[in-house]
Amino acid sequence: MGGANGRERGQRDIKYAPLPSQAAFHASRARFKGFSGPIGSGKSQALCHEALRLSYYNAGRLGLIGAPTYPMLRDATQVTLLSILEESRIPFDLNKAENVLVLKDTRSKILFRSLDDFERLRGTNLAWFGLDELTYTSEEAWLRLEGRLRDPRAIHLCGFAVWTPKGYDWVYRRFLSGRVPGYEAIIARPMENRHILDKVPDFYERLKTSYDERFYRQEVLGEYLHITDGLVYHAFDRLVHVKSNEIEPSKPLLWALDFNVDPMSSIVAQICDGHVRVMDEIVMCRASTKQACEEFHNRYGAHAGGVVVYADASGARMQTTGASDHAIVKTCLRNAGFGNVVYKIPGRNPPVRDRVAQVNATLKTAGGEVQLFIDPKCRELIKDLEEVMYKPETGVIDKERDPRRTHLSDALGYLIWMEFQQRQNIGEQQHRLF
Repeated sequence: MGGANGRERGQRDIKYAPLPSQAAFHASRARFKGFSGPIGSGKSQALCHEALRLSYYNAGRLGLIGAPTYPMLRDATQVTLLSILEESRIPFDLNKAENVLVLKDTRSKILFRSLDDFERLRGTNLAWFGLDELTYTSEEAWLRLEGRLRDPRAIHLCGFAVWTPKGYDWVYRRFLSGRVPGYEAIIARPMENRHILDKVPDFYERLKTSYDERFYRQEVLGEYLHITDGLVYHAFDRLVHVKSNEIEPSKPLLWALDFNVDPMSSIVAQICDGHVRVMDEIVMCRASTKQACEEFHNRYGAHAGGVVVYADASGARMQTTGASDHAIVKTCLRNAGFGNVVYKIPGRNPPVRDRVAQVNATLKTAGGEVQLFIDPKCRELIKDLEEVMYKPETGVIDKERDPRRTHLSDALGYLIWMEFQQRQNIGEQQHRLF
C-alpha cells in the first residue's frame, strides 16, 4: 500500500504521505493502538489508511469501522474511506443496505457500524476494528469489540482508534495515564499538518476567533483538560458581560425560544456591530406556546424593525392540538400583525457540545474578543450562565439539579449557533486535506 507501508500480502499503491505522527501510528505493532490529536492532525485519514493496510494484510478476513453515531459514520468516516478508494482506483463493492464493503483485490470485508447501541456489536469474529472519535464512544462499546477480536485465521489482530482529547476520561485512563498492557497511543503535535498550512497558512490562528480559550486548547492544541468538569459556560463573567442594553428601533428583534411547559422560556436580543445584546427574557410557569407569543406581543407589538425567530428544532413535532410549536408561533405572530418575520430554525438541533462551545466563544474567544452582553434584568439567564453544570466526569449537562435551569441558556444557544456557527468547517472529517 505504498506510503502506508502496506505491501505485506496484497499489493496496491496508494498515494499517501503520512505526517510524522501518522507514520508512528501506522508503525506501531501494539494489539490496541490509538491516535490522539487536535483538529487538522489527519486523524480520519490515519484511521482509514490503517483500515486498508490491515484489510490487505489480513486478506479475505473481516474488519469493522465504527463511529459514535450513524450520521457521523455515514457523512464523515465512510466518506473519507470511499474517497481514498476512488482516488487510488481500488476496486470495491459496497452493499449500502447491509453497510458492508468488499475489497475486490483481497476479498476482505469491512463492516460499517455505529456505536450508539453497543449491545448490537455481538457476533462475528473480527480480524481488526477501527473507531473514529473514540472519546465520544462508551467504554462498553470498545470492550465489546475487544471481545470480538478473535479471528483465528487473521495474520495480525488489531483494534485501533483515533480521537480528539476530551478531558481525563476513560480513553485517557486506558491509553495514557494508567496504560493497559498491550496498548499504545501516539499523540500528534499541534499544527503539525503541513498540508493544511500550505493551503491556509493562518488556519489555526483564525480558529482563535471561533473558539473560547479552553476549547481552543483542547481542539487546536490537543491538550487534555478538565474541560467537562464544573461550569458549562465557563467563559461568562458577570463583571464583563452584564451591562444595560437599549433596543434600537430600526433593527430586528431576535426572539429565541426553548419550548418547555414549565417554565416556557425565551430571550429577546439584537445584534449591533457584530455583538449580541440580550435585552429581555420571558419566563412563564406552566404556559403554552400561544401564551408565550401573546406575552411577546404585549411587550414588543409596537416594534417596527422586524422579528427573527430562533427555536428548538424539536418544536417541529406535532402536539395533541394538531399543530406544532413552530406552526403556533407562525400563526400567532401573523395574527398579531407582525410584519417582516424571518425564521432561522435548523432541521435538527446542533450537537450540545458544539452549541455550548459556540456560546463560550461568543462570550470570549481565545483571542480575547467579547461578543455577547446581557442586560441585568435578565436574571434567570444570568443564573443559567453562572450555575448550569456538567454531571461529574461527563460531557452531559445536568438538567436535574434545578428544573428552572438550562432553558434560557439553551434558547440563547440556538440564536448564537444560527448566527455565529462556522460557515466553512475545515478539517479531516469535512474535506480531504491531502
